[in-house]
Formats: sequence, structure tokens, C-alpha cells
Amino acid sequence: MTTVAVVLAAGKGTRMRSAIPKVLHPLGGLPLLGHVMKTARTVADRLVVVVSPGADAVRDVAAADDVVFVDQVEQLGTGHAVSCALAEIDHADRIVVLYGDVPLLRPETLARLVKDVPAGALGIVTAEVADPFGFGRMVRDETGRVCRIVEEKDASSAERAIREINSGIYAIPGSRIADWIGTLNNENAQGEYYLTDIVAMAAKEGVSVETVIAAGEEEVAGINDRVQLAVLERALQARRAEALMRAGVTLADPARVDVRGTLEVGPDSSIDIDCVFEGDVRLGAGVRIAAHCVIKNAVIGDGVEIEAFTHIEGAHVGASARVGPYARLREGTELGARTKIGNFVETKQTRLGEGSKANHLAYLGNATVGADSNIGAGTITCNYDGVTKHPTVIGDGAFVGSNSTLVAPVELGKGAYVGAGSSVTKKVPDGTLAVGRAKQRNIEGWRSPKARLSDDD
Repeated sequence: MTTVAVVLAAGKGTRMRSAIPKVLHPLGGLPLLGHVMKTARTVADRLVVVVSPGADAVRDVAAADDVVFVDQVEQLGTGHAVSCALAEIDHADRIVVLYGDVPLLRPETLARLVKDVPAGALGIVTAEVADPFGFGRMVRDETGRVCRIVEEKDASSAERAIREINSGIYAIPGSRIADWIGTLNNENAQGEYYLTDIVAMAAKEGVSVETVIAAGEEEVAGINDRVQLAVLERALQARRAEALMRAGVTLADPARVDVRGTLEVGPDSSIDIDCVFEGDVRLGAGVRIAAHCVIKNAVIGDGVEIEAFTHIEGAHVGASARVGPYARLREGTELGARTKIGNFVETKQTRLGEGSKANHLAYLGNATVGADSNIGAGTITCNYDGVTKHPTVIGDGAFVGSNSTLVAPVELGKGAYVGAGSSVTKKVPDGTLAVGRAKQRNIEGWRSPKARLSDDD
């Protein structure tokens, strides 16, 4: 059986007050439309995305081999939007209708809509909500069968009291959709072609109308403004936090962790408050993340401890390493097992061998550091000459004294030492001490400007 998902994404989103199309606003690190398409792909063979003419940004974000775009030139309602896609869905056995601004439908709910509803029936996702204002109501007959859906503006006072609402998410038999869409009219308060009218058509023709009830209101909630966007952001983060805890992760406060991408965490790990995870992040088992850390597109090994206010992006941290507080690991950083990166240390395109450490106030860029080496406080690699980045190579067991400047390209051999305050510009052989600093002079009888000013007075 062929299933095609039609995703309605042509709305202007004027209440967002933004130059960005509504369906491209981010939720949990992914555009609203991205969430919908990801869920759609769990059941559909192809996706047809209905967009406004000239919506190039939407096309660019959603483009894929399994996606076809169609234009909705005029905004004449949901039924009209689906009619724009008819040419692309004509041969499908089943059509699933989704909305680009309804991002939190669970894949499990959509799977029930497709698998539990018979192929020849009309399936609808509904929800029981505390406040049904603004939604179409599910009207059932005395036997409990769905007979029609009535929109808010067309509903009687008794119908407005119904709390079961229509989500607008359907599974429609492919053999019926063209006839039903072709029969729609706009004789209603809005003057639009409602897709909801197909429910009454199905009931009249004796087609079974089956409902699947969503687990929560957030599954069917749409986004029209930034307030609703913020509400669903918290709902999504609560969902992700619950999944982490059920997987064996301790969260100091589930309401104060943001996952803006994909986060995989091993068991017995803990995450403190106000941590943000972006892109694709993997944490091993027994990892401890202290408060106020930001981690993006990184792999963190087993048993790693990351102290507070640390920023990590595009880095790989080996097992049992310790990083922070106030450290910054930039893209291309690779830390071996048992390494230590301390407070106010920044690394980029740098590899530290097992057991090496840079505990304080250092910058390491385009550097390769061997095992069991020590980088003293205030040390920097001068890797950029204004045009090209140059490498610094530090051998196993090397010791670089505090406040040293390593002018790349330069190499320090195994067991090499650099005296504190040195400027190193040439190779230091294995086991050699390098001292590169000016000779100290003590000037006797020198008086400070402040002392001289006192003499004048």
C-alpha cells in the first residue's frame, strides 16, 4: 500500500511578525516543518509539501529526493490547499494530511492512524482539550459514531460545549479523495473550502470514520505566534527531559535543560541546571556535566567531567577527561583519555595525547600535543601569521613553563622543557631545556613617576 503525506505549509504566519516563514521558525533546534516532515517519513513513501508561490526559503530547507512541492496561489482554506496537491497524490492508496505548523505529533500517534484505521476508512486524529475554543468540534450521533465536524464560527452553543476537537490530521482513502475534494464548497462563515467537510461526505456515503485520540493536547497544537512557539518549546523540552531520565540520566532540574538537536546519553550520567545541547551530541556513560554548559556537535567519552560554564563545539573528548570550568573547546579539538583542560583554556584544531594537561589560561591552536605533557599557565601557540595557520608539535612528556609563547611552525621534542616566560621560535630537541627570554636588568636608584611628582611638590 502506497502512502503519501501532504504537508500544508503555505500559511503566511503574519502573527509571527517575522520575515522568516512561520514553518521555518526553530523548535528544539529544528524548523517546525522539519519536525513534521520527520514524523511524516515514519509512515509515508513520499511527501508533497504545499507552499506559497515564491517560498524559496521553505523549498531550500525542505528539499529532498522524496519531496515534491506544489504552489497554493490563493489561501482559500485547507480543502483548497489539498486540492492543489491532487495531481501528485492521484495514484496513492492513502493520503495523510499534516500541517507544517503542528510540530509535536508523536510518530506513535501517526502510526496508529495509518495502521489501526482500515484502508478504506477515513481516519482522524482527535484530542480531548480543556479549552476547545477555536477548534472544530467532533459531532457524534447517538451511537457515538462521528457524523461531521463543525467549525467554531459555524457551531451552535451546544456544539461549542464539545471538548473533543479535530486536529485536522487525516488519513484519507486514495480512491475517495478526488471526489470528496471536488465536492467541497465555501458556503460557511469564513468563505473557505474546509477539508473537514469530507467527514460528513464519508458518513453520508457509509464510509467508516475512525478516530485516533492523541495522548496530549500538545500533539495537535498549532503555532500562530511567538507565545505559542514558546509554549510548545517547553512542551518539547519536557518530553525530551523525560526520555533522558527514563534512559538512566539524572537531571538536576528537568525544566532547566535544553536539547536543541539530538542528544544521546549513556546510563548513570548527570546534567546540572541550565545546560544547552545543540546539533548532534553524544555523551558516554557516567558523564558529569556541571551547570551552565553549552555543548554542540560533540562526542564526550565515558566518565568525563565537564565543569561549569564550559563551551564545547565540534570536539571529541576522551574517556575520564576533565574539562573546565570556563573552558572553551572549539572545532577540531581532540582530547585523549585522562586529559585535563582547566579554567580559561581555549583549544582549536588541537589534539592532546593521553594524560596531558593545560590547567590555566592557555590558547592551543593547530597544535598536536603528545602524552603526559604539561602546558603551563599563560602559554599560547602563535599559529596565525595573518595569512596561514601553522602547526605546533609537542612531544610526549614535554613541559612548557608558564607564560610561554610558541611561535609556529615549531616543534618541541619528547621530554623537552621550556623555561617560564620564553618565546620559542625554533625546534627544541628531545630532552632539551629551551630558554628564550631577554636578560633581566635591575636598575638601582630608579624612582617611579609618582615618587618624582612628590619631589616636585
